[in-house]
Amino acid sequence: MFTDAVILAGGFGERLWPASKPEYPKQFLSLEGGISFLQASVLRAAALELEGSIIIITRADLLELAANQCRQLTEQTNSALGKKLKENLYIIAEPVPRHTTAPVILACHFLEKIKPQVEHSIIVLTSDHVINPAEAFVKDCQLAYEQATNNRMVCFAIPPTEPATGFGYIKGQSSKEKTSFPIIEFKEKPDLETAKTYLKNGNYWWNSGMFAFTSNFFQEELEILVPQIHKAFLPLKGKEQPVLGYFNGIKYVERWDAMEEAYKITPAISIDKAMAEKTNRAWAIKASFSWDDVGSWDAFEKLFSENQGNTTLVNSNNCFVYSDIPVALCGVDDLIVVIKNGNALVMKKGSSTLVREAAQKMNSR
Repeated sequence: MFTDAVILAGGFGERLWPASKPEYPKQFLSLEGGISFLQASVLRAAALELEGSIIIITRADLLELAANQCRQLTEQTNSALGKKLKENLYIIAEPVPRHTTAPVILACHFLEKIKPQVEHSIIVLTSDHVINPAEAFVKDCQLAYEQATNNRMVCFAIPPTEPATGFGYIKGQSSKEKTSFPIIEFKEKPDLETAKTYLKNGNYWWNSGMFAFTSNFFQEELEILVPQIHKAFLPLKGKEQPVLGYFNGIKYVERWDAMEEAYKITPAISIDKAMAEKTNRAWAIKASFSWDDVGSWDAFEKLFSENQGNTTLVNSNNCFVYSDIPVALCGVDDLIVVIKNGNALVMKKGSSTLVREAAQKMNSR
């Protein structure tokens, strides 16, 4: 199984406004059961029984939030898991956001610093998706590991259930019997008619945004495909060691001058654009787990069996409330009401695509 997991935990929280916002993005929101998206992702990584480390990479202004939620996790889990997280979990705060390729190459160099004699195999996880059941995820990760250690970049392909326009797609050489297959092409988020064509075709899959590879493979491919990023981070291989500290009992990178310098000159490119779409060694594992990126309030509601907060419904049906204060709804149907962080959102179900525009307008004021 993989030696290490890297959890990307940036984001600016517009799609689930007002519960999420730039200073409190989606990964910190609580799910039914009390834990957050980020905490669920850490537990998912821990379920892989890694030999090495769990690295959380986030924005500098989110360091405190991330550390506090990780500390809560160490206290709420059993003593053995809590101890393991305290010993093997690290948080790295990026100097500035640089999309997703920079934090992954940063993680490769960091892992080589803390365990230089290890051949690192890495799974890159998202911090704000819902994945179930854990057993299926672990089984699929074992398949991904086998392909990743064969000098491939591995993606998890999600069987599409609808012609979704909010996801990227993977075109693959596949059949219903195969659990993995080579990737022919990555596709951008399509319009509705194109998405319908993909669904009908049968050889298109949702791109989960999770990847797997060895550190050596990633660095070698990056040097070929995006040399400017590879070159920007080469000084991290020097003698300088990252200075580690503790934030609320959680290890984090307190100082690393080479990282600061690299982020000043590296371009901001997604891992999809930099690597996945260019490499000729991309491979897909057909996911046997259920997956949702919960990118809207319509999707978020499905995670809960009942309204969240003190809610009273009078002659009202099919409404969802997620609120810090008591809410009464009278004579209305099919609404989502969110009252968080001093702001209120009232939307008709099915109107989630308008929330980002509303958030931008409200924030601009």
